[in-house]
Amino acid sequence: MLEYSQALLLITTALVVISTVAYLGAFFAARMSRAAATAPTGAPGGTVVVDTGAGERTVEVTGGVHRAPLKRFTVTWWAAKSTQLGLLLLTGSLIARTIATGHAPFSNHYEFAICFAWGMMLAQVLFEWRYRVRTVSIIVLPVILAMLIYASTLSYQPSPLMPALQNSPLLTLHVFTASLGYGAAVVSFAAAVMYLLAPHVRWRGWPRQEVLDDLAYRATVVTFPMLTLMLILGALWGNVAWGRYWGWDPKETGALVTWLIYGAYLHARVTRGWRGNRAAWLLILGFAAVLFTYLGNLFFGGLHSYA
Repeated sequence: MLEYSQALLLITTALVVISTVAYLGAFFAARMSRAAATAPTGAPGGTVVVDTGAGERTVEVTGGVHRAPLKRFTVTWWAAKSTQLGLLLLTGSLIARTIATGHAPFSNHYEFAICFAWGMMLAQVLFEWRYRVRTVSIIVLPVILAMLIYASTLSYQPSPLMPALQNSPLLTLHVFTASLGYGAAVVSFAAAVMYLLAPHVRWRGWPRQEVLDDLAYRATVVTFPMLTLMLILGALWGNVAWGRYWGWDPKETGALVTWLIYGAYLHARVTRGWRGNRAAWLLILGFAAVLFTYLGNLFFGGLHSYA
């Protein structure tokens, strides 16, 4: 089953490469063409219909992101379907590895790299389906691809579970919520990066800053509660595994800092009305903290050095 898991992972990586190239190619092709943007007279709620030049239509309403039909059988449509297929295959890869090892694939650095990529792909597919803003894929997909390539450099051979990892329900829920939270974080990161780039991009199909700001906020609304659950479940698991709820382990500390950054963003937005560049930079800092939390234990060790 491990061989099947690896084969599915390789196919997933190839599909993500295809999707990434397709989205970037469509973006640069559309940017070079004369994309038309029209604002219908009397359109309610400040609606703007944008023809991206890649066969895609996005309806943007000031103050929110709203669903709108997208044209089918374009390059970006096929790229989206390729990403969705990749998500299904990566899910199959994780299931096959679970069957082969006898436990959920959450027990080492390689397995969590795959789960991290799975969480990002899931977030990308769901947010693209819900809000119809495909352009964020030009930021999200390269991050997913980098994580999959990084995973390919690690050993995929399973190892016996250490005693600390043998509380399967708590460990599974702890890492699962981390995957979901970190996955949604990449969408908010992509929206924040695109928000900062928006004034410098002359392509009319680029989403408006109001849309990107709202998308980043909605993704963070998913990220923060998932990180909260991750910390709570991790504390409970730590008490079972090591006899203490909190020990200021480097990974624990990094996760707490990450949680505080996203909490500060939500607090500042709700109570102080934070928008714009400051909020975007805070979300970029938050995703940098996510990556540091994931990779930092490789340099600083600690009780989480296995993952």
